[in-house]
Amino acid sequence: MHAQAGNDLSEGLWGVIFILALFACVVLHELGHALTAKRFKIVTRDITLYPIGGIASMESLPDKPGQELLVALAGPAVNVVIAAGLWIYMQSADLMPDLSKLKSADEIQNVPFVFNLFAANVVLVVFNLIPAFPMDGGRVLRAILAFKMDRTKATRIAATIGQFMAMIFVFFGFFFNFWLVFIGLFVFLGASAEAKAEDTKAGLRGVKISDVLMSRYSVLKPDEPLSNAVSLLLDSQERSFLIEENGEVKGILSRKEIISGLTEFGKNASVQNAMKTDFPHLKTSDLLNDVMERFETKEYSLMPVFKENKLAGVLDLENITEYLMVQNAIKSS
Repeated sequence: MHAQAGNDLSEGLWGVIFILALFACVVLHELGHALTAKRFKIVTRDITLYPIGGIASMESLPDKPGQELLVALAGPAVNVVIAAGLWIYMQSADLMPDLSKLKSADEIQNVPFVFNLFAANVVLVVFNLIPAFPMDGGRVLRAILAFKMDRTKATRIAATIGQFMAMIFVFFGFFFNFWLVFIGLFVFLGASAEAKAEDTKAGLRGVKISDVLMSRYSVLKPDEPLSNAVSLLLDSQERSFLIEENGEVKGILSRKEIISGLTEFGKNASVQNAMKTDFPHLKTSDLLNDVMERFETKEYSLMPVFKENKLAGVLDLENITEYLMVQNAIKSS
């Protein structure tokens, strides 16, 4: 694209370097969230980069408003520090351009690299502090509201504000810049997801695994062929199965593992070739909210539950969803 615009190879190389530097700033932004969360003993699973930013996936979010506020502000604070450092450098090195003289496209393209990086960090701060989920500003708004009201109500208000702003983005996007339409849709869906997640968390608050435990489920043995698992998958509503032998859970076999096993080993291969052997050992006394993150990340579709080191049943996301539906129906009756 740089070559087509009449730019030489060196300018194209500087464009690549700028993109890499920008992504480095995004990574540092997310590390700010992760390191602050670590102070509150919250583990960050991974950091994912997207064209419009990044997301630090945490095992949980702080329940205390003050802690959430600090975690949310930590990312933009990193970009503020980077921008401040670049500003000081430009002033000391006399690299600050005269913005009033930037009128033509050629003059804008000749702006120093360091100024472009400074401007990008300013944009990151402003964009992330928009008071709408899933941006940091939405979490900042919820944390501030949560000082005066319960977290669920604060989330609903913050989500509603975010959705209203999303509609404004979409509206102006059709007239000025179509990218605003995509940003608006991103914000609207993010706000809806956050509100739904908080409603689920509120509905499961204080609920133990024993309250939604499934005691009837299909079991396979490690030496059974995958064709038996296929038959169970097609003849029932179950999508995941326990692999058990002599009263001991050996693994978990989900639809994903069944398909992968059939592709790699064939239908006559034993179940143990495809089963997942690394799985959590839940207790009947565990709280549901503490294990929901594992379901939401789709890391596990079924988990064995134990009582006094003996298998008591299984837990799956569908059963939790049905529990919530029943509780909502009871409340609304």
